[in-house]
Amino acid sequence: MPGNPFTDPNWAHDIADTVERTVGKVRSVTTDNAVKISRGLVFGLLLVICLLVAAPLGTILFVRFAQVVLSRITRTDHATTVWLSYMITGGLMMLLGFVALRMRHSTSNTPA
Repeated sequence: MPGNPFTDPNWAHDIADTVERTVGKVRSVTTDNAVKISRGLVFGLLLVICLLVAAPLGTILFVRFAQVVLSRITRTDHATTVWLSYMITGGLMMLLGFVALRMRHSTSNTPA
């Protein structure tokens, strides 16, 4: 009889292969997907934290760079270059906000 474990010399090997295949399939369906999702969450959270730190530092760096450039171009006192740099930075951020507002609504969703 082929199903009798006493007469089939490969029954232990076949059973072990079946168990290993089943466990591998269950692992690939559950554990691998959970690892991918958890890695995505961790790296996404890390990216958000880095962006929250980099945005103000980048703004500070831009304002200071604008002050140095404006002081060399305009040859005015420090107070004038400071408010000019603030005005330029505010204008650029305002334009960036207008562009973001414009991109918020797509043209296909607007009613005619």
